[in-house]
Amino acid sequence: MTRTARLTVLLVTLLLLGGVAAVSVQQAADRAHRRDQAQADGPMVAAGAVTLRPAARTLVFRSTAWGPHRDELATVPADHPEAERTTAGVSCERFYAAAGTGICLRAKPGAVQDSYRAVVMDAGLHDLKSFPLAGIPSRSRVSPSGHLAAWTVFTSGDNYGSLNFSTRTSIVDVRDWHLEENLETFTVLKDGQPYHAQDINVWGVTFADDTTFYATVASGGQTWLVRGDLGARTLTTLHGNVECPSLSPDGTRIAYKHRVAGATNDVPWLLYVLDLRTGTETATAETRSVDDQAVWADDHTLVYALPGDYGTDLWTVPSDGTGKPARLLSAALAPAYLG
Repeated sequence: MTRTARLTVLLVTLLLLGGVAAVSVQQAADRAHRRDQAQADGPMVAAGAVTLRPAARTLVFRSTAWGPHRDELATVPADHPEAERTTAGVSCERFYAAAGTGICLRAKPGAVQDSYRAVVMDAGLHDLKSFPLAGIPSRSRVSPSGHLAAWTVFTSGDNYGSLNFSTRTSIVDVRDWHLEENLETFTVLKDGQPYHAQDINVWGVTFADDTTFYATVASGGQTWLVRGDLGARTLTTLHGNVECPSLSPDGTRIAYKHRVAGATNDVPWLLYVLDLRTGTETATAETRSVDDQAVWADDHTLVYALPGDYGTDLWTVPSDGTGKPARLLSAALAPAYLG
């Protein structure tokens, strides 16, 4: 090959490589633009300090917005939920907090399958103690004092709508780390008598204080609201067709999932409120199916998750059946009000 031919081949090769490089750069720029545009369309998120003992009332939650902080715990001012989110660099599948104590149900990716742990955290989101979980995270709560933390996992199945699922619910006292590993070992009292069955499931703890809590018990295709007593290790049935209860701040009402008789698979549950003193049930104005354990923003407003563009959005509705649902936060899950 002559010198001129060699130079021609070299020149053509350089041009081809330059073209490939230019295309690669353009493709990378296009991907970055699309990613930035997706983030621009969603909520603004920035890294920063997060505390579970804020100086002002805040809302802490799992942020599901696309970007480097996806699935991290985030906070916004409670009265300005549209403000830029501050994320803590801590990821949780489920989370709740009260009085400076947090409970984080955390995934650890594995080669064959993920494993999960319940991690109790202090006000600075530092891990205090962790417990292995027997299944997939579902619900979590902390008592008003911050002394007790509870969690529910699926040990078989992965949702409450399936016919074959099993749960395990645990409560730990963070003062001495005493663990009630499985509330199914408590005595169920139905109509004043001990109730025994092989298919008992317990889930969705909500605390009244450091002794009394409420939860759901299921058996024989039925569900009941139960009042739990940690000292007596009992679960006393109070009301039928109650799932994932949430006690109001004043301790007088329970928000819950009410299974609708003859409902389609698209809308198996509606969000209801039960008056514990009178037994009166009130349907909220939310007509979509709610598969969540609602949170009380105050004595009159419920917060709950529904599917959204970034996974789930948080919505609000009055607890007395009036008004209409309103979107509170997009790309958010597992809220807790602090301060």
